[in-house]
Amino acid sequence: MGWLDKLLGGDAGAKATVPGVRQGDASPATALEIDAAYYRWLAAARPPRAAPQLEVRILDELARLARSPGAGAALVPRVPEIIPQLMRTLRSDEMNAADLSRQLSADMVLVAEVYREANRPAYLPRYHSGPPINSIQAAIMLLGQNGMRMLLARVAFRPVVSMQSGRLARRAAPLIWRQSEKSALAASLLAPGLRANAFEAYLAGLMENVGLVVAMRIVDQHCADEALPWSDPFIAGLFQHARILSAQIAALWEFPATVAEAIGQAAREDAGPLAQALALGGRLGKLRMLVDAGQIAADDPFVIDGLGETALVVLAQLEDDE
Repeated sequence: MGWLDKLLGGDAGAKATVPGVRQGDASPATALEIDAAYYRWLAAARPPRAAPQLEVRILDELARLARSPGAGAALVPRVPEIIPQLMRTLRSDEMNAADLSRQLSADMVLVAEVYREANRPAYLPRYHSGPPINSIQAAIMLLGQNGMRMLLARVAFRPVVSMQSGRLARRAAPLIWRQSEKSALAASLLAPGLRANAFEAYLAGLMENVGLVVAMRIVDQHCADEALPWSDPFIAGLFQHARILSAQIAALWEFPATVAEAIGQAAREDAGPLAQALALGGRLGKLRMLVDAGQIAADDPFVIDGLGETALVVLAQLEDDE
């Protein structure tokens, strides 16, 4: 039993009728049960499932990729070069909006994203009662340093995660991206209470699923027909290898060492504060996706059992505001 299972242990409640989840157990859902429900929803996996021998071949291929991080990284596009430059500008405690706006002006896609974010309902009701924000410097000042950091990270990762080919990857990747955004936000909100860095938690939440996208592409390469692998042992192996790949690709892309380490440690007994924020954020992100997709009710014991008050508040905050 890992640290997260211990943290969530002890609350009573019946399990929900979610495919792949054992019934009649009073303990909170395990990480594997949530991963299984999440994967089967992503893949729309239904009987008949792929032959056990095929599941073994896919897991063997993922293990091979984990021994060669460059091969796994080659299956997803790298983040645009402008993003690390902008991140370096944002490292300063005294952000210069004029300098940042000049850098942003070189990429009109980024400019559009900054305007879109600054004019979201989450910002305007609290800070602005006039016309929409239409100055890039005003938008930067409104979003602030952390808001800009998170926005740029999100823009950087969107094509990495969501633009994929192949039957399964094409269906799953946009959903994985939405879960990544939710998990990253959740991890960043949980981090201060665990004495972890909020922005590093956000980066780790976005990065954690890159390996899962690689895994989906490998499944596509091996499954030409409609039958997909979906046994519990396969799902456990898939998420384990995906996590390893994500951590290795993060290191290969020269992300902060703390981010790569947190991704690798998130399922371990000795997880540090950043890894704990990431693991609980990932749990909440997956549950939120299942709830919003109508797979399970928001107040079902499968969702809420074992969650403390803070986690429940964060889970509610992950609901789409648009």
